Amino acid sequence: MPGLPQFLVTETVQALLTRERTLLGDLQAFLSVQGAPAEAAVQARQAMQNLGESFLLVVVGEFNAGKSSFVNALLGEAVLPEGVTPTTDRIYVLIHGELVNGKRSAPEATADPFVVRLRLPIAALDGVALVDTPGTNAIIRQHQVLTEGFLPRADLLLFLTSSDRPFTESERQFLALAARWGRAVIMVVNKADLLETPGQREEVRSFVEAGARAELNLTPPVYLVSARGEQRGGDEGFRALRDALQTRLGERERTRLKLSSPLNAAAEILGGEERRSQAARETLKADLETLSSLEAQRTRHGETMGGELDGQLNRVGRLLGEFEARADKFIDSALRLGNFRTLMNGRELEKQFREQAISDLPEAIERQFGTMIDRFVEANLHFWEDVQAFLVRRQPPGDIARTRFSYDRNALLEGVAGSASRHIAEVTEAQLTRQLAADTEEAMKGVVGLGAGGVGLGVIGAVLATTIAADFTFIFSGLAVGSLGLLILPARRLRALRQLRVKVAELRESLEAIVRREYEREQARADTRLQDALSPFTRFIGGEQTRLSQAAGQAAALRARLDELKREVDGI
Repeated sequence: MPGLPQFLVTETVQALLTRERTLLGDLQAFLSVQGAPAEAAVQARQAMQNLGESFLLVVVGEFNAGKSSFVNALLGEAVLPEGVTPTTDRIYVLIHGELVNGKRSAPEATADPFVVRLRLPIAALDGVALVDTPGTNAIIRQHQVLTEGFLPRADLLLFLTSSDRPFTESERQFLALAARWGRAVIMVVNKADLLETPGQREEVRSFVEAGARAELNLTPPVYLVSARGEQRGGDEGFRALRDALQTRLGERERTRLKLSSPLNAAAEILGGEERRSQAARETLKADLETLSSLEAQRTRHGETMGGELDGQLNRVGRLLGEFEARADKFIDSALRLGNFRTLMNGRELEKQFREQAISDLPEAIERQFGTMIDRFVEANLHFWEDVQAFLVRRQPPGDIARTRFSYDRNALLEGVAGSASRHIAEVTEAQLTRQLAADTEEAMKGVVGLGAGGVGLGVIGAVLATTIAADFTFIFSGLAVGSLGLLILPARRLRALRQLRVKVAELRESLEAIVRREYEREQARADTRLQDALSPFTRFIGGEQTRLSQAAGQAAALRARLDELKREVDGI
């Protein structure tokens, strides 16, 4: 039967094999839809291919555990090179093959440049592929990669350790990896001839059993062997191991293991996707919290800007208060009989008012406007930079690295950061200054009823100077003594002072209303830009939450089918 060469072939096995192939195909489709890492898809395809391959009996262990000499002793022939340094720089797959013209076949290359196939006329290889791997702790890093990469394909592991260094840390780590993939394991302690007493042998056996039990959560069989003793005439440990392998590799048990291996691999692959999905859900949850935090930051930023604006406007108010005090003093001193000659000349009176009362008020307010604009631009640009830095720090965990979810999410976050960067680059201080100045000038013209002028803070100063002169110097028109009358001069002075206070209050109110309105408009535009930048990311979160919810149901259904198949395979 294709896919189970020389294995137990019954209707039950055929049905299980069909269902297993269907399940593995559905798993591949699921991984593709979910955008799983490429290696997960490769492992799923390999699990499917494993059903059509020979039974894989894989020998693993550290390079100095004597794997090659162990394999030679197990087969009864010197088919692999032996040495005290790492002699196996690739994976050797030993399968049964007849002699050609009385000679063994030459090593065969495979699709994988690090895997070599050897056909040997050895009866023990009939229906079984024996795999010799590089050492798990070899100095050459490629050895470790080769060994770990071949692990998911194994149907049964012969885990080799050495009596002089039993169960090292690298062996423990590798055994933990084997447990993750659900591999069936037989523990073999080589170089048992170095153990001189039964007590030493039992101590080593117990140590290895305890270590294996801690990693595998079960107690695998442990065999103490001597490859050197077997090659020199026979070893009792080898005879016990061969008997155990004959039982494990019997038709029924071999079939069960062959069907179990892809299912165990599928369980690990599916578990990986479930872990990635959970990590993605947690990332999205944190992303929602991030967006909520950004909204809170935006609110606080607006409140901070409002507080700063109050302070800036208070400084404008102080400037107007100082002007009011100067104007008050001028009126009090100008509208007196001692100033008779000036009162006879309205133009001179206006000139003195400009010089002594108005003074540099327009320029001072203009400078204050510039300060307000500078601070507004600086604070908003800093807020954008903080948003960008805040989002960049929100990196997903390593569990979902190299997944489509991670790539899509990162692209959107880079887009948000890009929007911030473009905003910082395009909305320069000069541009925003001109815009705010133009808006303020237009609003001022509406208040004072003046015609259009140029755009810029200087124009606002000119508008203020003209406005103040127009609003306050009219007080002095017609103040010639001939039309005034000496007795009513004190009353006229009091009236002028009252009008001064009213006009200053109106000017203060107008300026404050203009500035607040422009601040609010620009802040609303900034908030809109932030929302526009974040909206694709917000939509992504919603879409991914829906997808992950559906994926959880699909994964649960696959898991249920997988568990049911495993129970039935275990019952063969």
